[in-house]
Amino acid sequence: MSGGRERETEREGAAPSWEVFLRPRRGLSHQHVGAVRASDADMALEHARDLYTRRGDPLSLWVVRSADVHAASPAERDPFFSNARHKPYRYPEHFAPMTGGDDKDDDGHDADD
Repeated sequence: MSGGRERETEREGAAPSWEVFLRPRRGLSHQHVGAVRASDADMALEHARDLYTRRGDPLSLWVVRSADVHAASPAERDPFFSNARHKPYRYPEHFAPMTGGDDKDDDGHDADD
């Protein structure tokens, strides 16, 4: 999904590539199912419909120009998705566990009062 390679292909006269995302039914998220080549978004939707919706009745279909997709590479995974250990408030072990048996309200008074 390199933008440079995509632009190079477009200069050679080939239609641009479009990534296709399909949402099969309510409650599920869109999933990448493949790619098509088309001159514009409407044509890409038509090609995607013809290729990827033959089985079933999907809820929705998206196409995105491949050159517009930006992603972190697997080599960048560790630094890009690493946990922020310098921000302990993001982790549950930073907080003291709540204990049961305390019959006081938020103001520190007995709940019976």
